[in-house]
Amino acid sequence: MVFNRSSGQITHTFFKHLFDFLPEDIGVLLNDTRVVKARIFGKKESGGEIELLLNAPLQENLYSVYIKGRVKKGMRLFFDADLEAELIELKEDGTRLVAFFRKNEALHTKALFDILEIIGHIPLPPYIKREDQEEDSVDYQTVFAKEQGAVAAPTASLHFTDSMFEALKKRYETHFLTLHVGAGTFKPVEAEHILEHVMHSEIYTIPELTCKLIESKKPLLAVGTTVTRTVEYYARTNIPVGKCDLFLHPNNPPLRVNHLLTNFHLPKSTLIMLVASFIGIEKTLELYEEAVKEKYRFFSYGDAMLII
Repeated sequence: MVFNRSSGQITHTFFKHLFDFLPEDIGVLLNDTRVVKARIFGKKESGGEIELLLNAPLQENLYSVYIKGRVKKGMRLFFDADLEAELIELKEDGTRLVAFFRKNEALHTKALFDILEIIGHIPLPPYIKREDQEEDSVDYQTVFAKEQGAVAAPTASLHFTDSMFEALKKRYETHFLTLHVGAGTFKPVEAEHILEHVMHSEIYTIPELTCKLIESKKPLLAVGTTVTRTVEYYARTNIPVGKCDLFLHPNNPPLRVNHLLTNFHLPKSTLIMLVASFIGIEKTLELYEEAVKEKYRFFSYGDAMLII
């Protein structure tokens, strides 16, 4: 679906025709994060089964994770490939802090990721009610994925094939940034008043050339909500590396991103509020009603919407 804000026109088309709708003199920004096989299954010392989902590295050998199964501070968990995790803290928001070890040696992030690639599973979104399959290792990864660290894919970018990505680079100034998408991206807005929602934070890095494009006067297309939040965080802080916790909504609209390519998102999510930050709540609901009527597919493996 393409929505032109100037004319108010809605067009139904196919992703392969994307370039027919993009303005000519724009810069395009993409997220080159790579999804880690962050879902692992193991056992407690008692023999009870548990499931662990990596959320994000913190500092030194500390990691934020989610765990299915009853656990307590100090407990050790055991996985394949001699991987162990020690429960350091149980947080009130449902996350747990753990330290990972292999043969009693503390694991830094790259070493842990290498082990997860062998024993782990692709962390499909919670609304996909099936186990991950071999093809998900390809389908749930962008063609330009590079920097390991995400536990969810930047799904607007999943539409690009190798050939379309090469064509994009030939037509437009194209740059990358990295935002490692955390499990918090699926957290619904539960606050009674939207402005009271506590936004999750995610690690990001913006290279120098990308910063220069953001600082230029060239109109920008953000491919996905993750790119949008990162660019807008930089536009407000001028900080190229850190943790992004920006919540975009109609009362906090974009300052720098001009055009948005995104999928159709979950109800009551911060992602829908981000779309509404571009076009308002009423127009967002109108477009979503149109998408339902036209039988668009929603969520991570679904269809896309372009706002120009």
